[in-house]
Amino acid sequence: MKALGIAATGMLAQQSNVDVIANNIANANTTGYKAGRAAFQDLIYQSVRSAGSLTSEQGTARPVGTDIGLGVQAVGVIRHNTQGGLVQTENQMNLAIDGRGYFIVNRPDGSQAYTRDGNFQLSAEGQLVTLNGHEVEPAIVVPELTRQVEINQEGVVMAYVEDDPIPVELGQLTFATFLNDAGLKPVGDNLMEATGASGEPVEAAPGSPGVGMARQGYLENSNVNIIQQITDLISAQRAYEMNSKAIETADQIMTTTNQIK
Repeated sequence: MKALGIAATGMLAQQSNVDVIANNIANANTTGYKAGRAAFQDLIYQSVRSAGSLTSEQGTARPVGTDIGLGVQAVGVIRHNTQGGLVQTENQMNLAIDGRGYFIVNRPDGSQAYTRDGNFQLSAEGQLVTLNGHEVEPAIVVPELTRQVEINQEGVVMAYVEDDPIPVELGQLTFATFLNDAGLKPVGDNLMEATGASGEPVEAAPGSPGVGMARQGYLENSNVNIIQQITDLISAQRAYEMNSKAIETADQIMTTTNQIK
């Protein structure tokens, strides 16, 4: 009786599915969050009778085989990198990426990470940083007595200092793009790391071919569709219940078999 083990793999797979959906719902209001979807594959098959095997001495053969599957397994979480909606904040330090690309962030250990969260602030030294204090790359330092900061769509940062009507150029932001965005590894704090699957980052100025534009005074909402997530959650719950029912049915069959005298 293989049904017990098969149904158990189904329950484990649906548990993973519910975990992914729950994480999507929990991050529905997380800036720049991209919803994930659990992906599954069937396990190996036990061949009882092979297709094409002979059924008589006259050479007749089986048109189909008898292959019993051994269940299902979760193989990954596919992240949907569609554009989230832009919401205006009127904060001159807030930035959103309209299109492809990631902000580049320097972490304390010297490594770099990537994010779609442009909820930036200024450090005590006037440097542009994330909410966790990580420095944005390339470094942008706003001088003292700056009354206004402007960032255009190409990522050029200008500062109006004191009463000077002519702005000072502080630098230009660059975005990183990847051949396989889904291969980036999420590490928390709205950050992701490059992996062998994502490929090496390609840095370019905002607005370059294949790169999104910078939008000052905006933040990107998550791309989580709550209605779709609730629907998927109900579907996962029903699938879990059906696998549980399969275990109960297999147990009843085994009990009946054992009672035969």
